[in-house]
Amino acid sequence: MSIEIRRLLPGDDVLLDHVAEEVFDSPIDPGRLAAYLAAADHLMIVALSDRLVVGQCAAVIHRHPDKPTELYIDEVGVSPAFQRQGIARSMLEAMFALGRQHGCEEAWVGTEPDNAGARALYENLPEDTVPADGFVMYSYRL
Repeated sequence: MSIEIRRLLPGDDVLLDHVAEEVFDSPIDPGRLAAYLAAADHLMIVALSDRLVVGQCAAVIHRHPDKPTELYIDEVGVSPAFQRQGIARSMLEAMFALGRQHGCEEAWVGTEPDNAGARALYENLPEDTVPADGFVMYSYRL
């Protein structure tokens, strides 16, 4: 089975018409998708098996006036039927390359302490990446 790793650009919305189970947390909203793809500092990469999206990686470029530009990896999802085939790692490597093209000097990601699969992935990235031990993320409804 051949997997294609591809960056989504504005107008690529139709590629997300066929998505495998559990790639995203919720159903895709067409308006939100179009707005996401239109935002210059939002990046999305998908993994395709034929025309089926079996994985996705979403990231945001953070530009600061006083610090280097960084890439925040917001989500990585691969359908359970396609996990443990290197798809997540391939998407992350492609996302890191995009980040470098956009001037990012650092990339970061967080996960829950009990997410063994994600931690195994993040801890086995190239040596120049540093996993954040005990990372906790807080969210607030605005």
